[in-house]
Amino acid sequence: MTTEASRYTIVGAGNGGKAMSAHLALMGAEVTLYNRTYSHIEMIKGRGGVELESYEGGPRGFGELKHVTSEMSEAVEGAEVLMVVVPSSAHADIALKMAPYLKDGQTVVLHPGRTMGAIEFDTVLRRNGCTADINLAETETFIYASRSEGPAQVRIFRIKDAVPLAALPATRTQRILDQIHGAYPQYIDGINVLQTGLNNMGAIFHPALTLLNAGWIEATNGDFEFYIDGVTPSVARVLEVLDRERVTVASALGIRARTALDWLELAYNVAGDTLLERIHNQSGYYGIKAPTTLNHRYIFEEIPMSLVPIAALGERYGVSTNGINSVIRLACIIHSTDYWRRGRTIDKLGIQGLSVSELTTYAMTGERAVG
Repeated sequence: MTTEASRYTIVGAGNGGKAMSAHLALMGAEVTLYNRTYSHIEMIKGRGGVELESYEGGPRGFGELKHVTSEMSEAVEGAEVLMVVVPSSAHADIALKMAPYLKDGQTVVLHPGRTMGAIEFDTVLRRNGCTADINLAETETFIYASRSEGPAQVRIFRIKDAVPLAALPATRTQRILDQIHGAYPQYIDGINVLQTGLNNMGAIFHPALTLLNAGWIEATNGDFEFYIDGVTPSVARVLEVLDRERVTVASALGIRARTALDWLELAYNVAGDTLLERIHNQSGYYGIKAPTTLNHRYIFEEIPMSLVPIAALGERYGVSTNGINSVIRLACIIHSTDYWRRGRTIDKLGIQGLSVSELTTYAMTGERAVG
């Protein structure tokens, strides 16, 4: 069994990275915080840590950090576990920067992977000459709901009770769960990275809901309730089609993915016969405002890192994704960007030659026959 880790590096100093670094430090871990832009961590370095506020009964206090740096070599050096807490659109760049410095036995966890994050990370490492035998994993979602409250201050609103985590290969999942269990008993076995990637609910809810409310968002700067006002009967029908396509792609890979209906019941214990009813019966959605702009991660991250790989898998393995393709095209038009080129395509993932059985073998054992 792997010894529990005590030396962590957090890669990324946004809301999530600051929350995780402060919380781990308060739990007694030796924590390094990395961010590529030094000005974003200068105040944290000067103070020596991050001030954490939290919900009633949650963690709070000053999380003293061992080291704060914008040099990747320093961030990787000596770390047992590297927690990558950046938008998934930055995963490839982080892998490129880490590749020269990673050592055998180190663990890298993507928070979260979105869709095919660990596979992209592994492919970039391989293509850039990294031969280190690392433990690589991704989570299905981010464990914290948090918000930055200043350059060296952060607040945690909620810590999820259970978050699936899967390693690549899946044979190493338990090793990583054991390694981080002391700090994070909330992580559970996510089966494999195909399962965590295709149970990506943000891919269904966020991009289409934003795009279908584009006029309202621009006219009001997002001054309406995103899920309650934004999810009308017609919008809900679009979300149901996208969800059905995602579940069908998963099925083609031999995966029984959770439907959005099932997820809402599981996560929030809400009832309703349709997606519209369950969304409107979810009390936690009341009060959540829409994005203030269309230049938002719900489009520039979720489209290329979530919907593009789902559509690419559909095309590769014979599943129609007309609804998902339409949402991607709308995003390309609105942002004047080719998200197909920027996104996680089969080629970028290095799985262009794999059959379903070979892709499954790769996810489970790490053996990649082609690509």
